[in-house]
Amino acid sequence: MPFIRITVFGPALTVQQVTHLQRGTTDLMTSGMRKPIDGTSVVVEQIGHGGWSIAGEPVSLAAQVDAVIGKGTNSRAEKAEFMADMMALLRTVLGPALRDETYIVIHEIDPASYGRGGLTRAQRDLGPPQTLQFLL
Repeated sequence: MPFIRITVFGPALTVQQVTHLQRGTTDLMTSGMRKPIDGTSVVVEQIGHGGWSIAGEPVSLAAQVDAVIGKGTNSRAEKAEFMADMMALLRTVLGPALRDETYIVIHEIDPASYGRGGLTRAQRDLGPPQTLQFLL
């Protein structure tokens, strides 16, 4: 963890833009949010069909960010700084036409309710994996 999904609607992104978003987001997570680089995942998705509207009006450029982190692992100030820096990154990559109605949502999940590699975050926090026995 963390897992960040960036959804973009607009002109096709270049490989360089996608890479800039992925690296920039990873840097924000590992610096201000104090997350380890291992397990930090960023996916950039582009909506190719359909449309996006803001205030009932179609727009030609829009974005939304969902970031999933462990509950209670960051302060309000750290989360606010991440949101401000993430918006700046989006505007740098996508351009100044990106509107303020760009939502950046941080989902805080209990460590027992998420994981990777078949182990919950809570299990990983206990140290090296233990042999798990399951009732069949």
